[in-house]
Amino acid sequence: MKVQDLLQKKGSQVFSIGPDRTVREAIRELMERRIGALLVMEGEEMLGIITERDILREAGTHAGRLDQRKVREAMTADLIVGVPDDDLNYVMGIMTRNKIRHLPIVEGRSLKGILSIGDLVWSCLTEAEFENRHLKEYIVGRY
Repeated sequence: MKVQDLLQKKGSQVFSIGPDRTVREAIRELMERRIGALLVMEGEEMLGIITERDILREAGTHAGRLDQRKVREAMTADLIVGVPDDDLNYVMGIMTRNKIRHLPIVEGRSLKGILSIGDLVWSCLTEAEFENRHLKEYIVGRY
């Protein structure tokens, strides 16, 4: 299965935040939306990503000042991205090797969506359930 197939099922909605907003505002957005990462965008330009892990690191070094610290100071700027034509197994390997849980998907300079490790696990489980059922039906001769 390809990334584009999963994005079609999941949808391409991406939540973002501006680089000059505060880390506390990013926390509020993450909590309200029940997500683990926000892309940091300035207009159409993707500057980075701020994740729960980035916020924990920021809280550890700047506790009590999260309402003064800017997202641009806490975000991960060196983004690892995927493309719609990537195979899901390849993307899973990229995320595992780099110890990341969120992967923006881009095509050229256009943002197409974002995948989380949870999206990939869900996709693998769904595919395994389908294959399992298909094999069981084959074995009992219903196919």
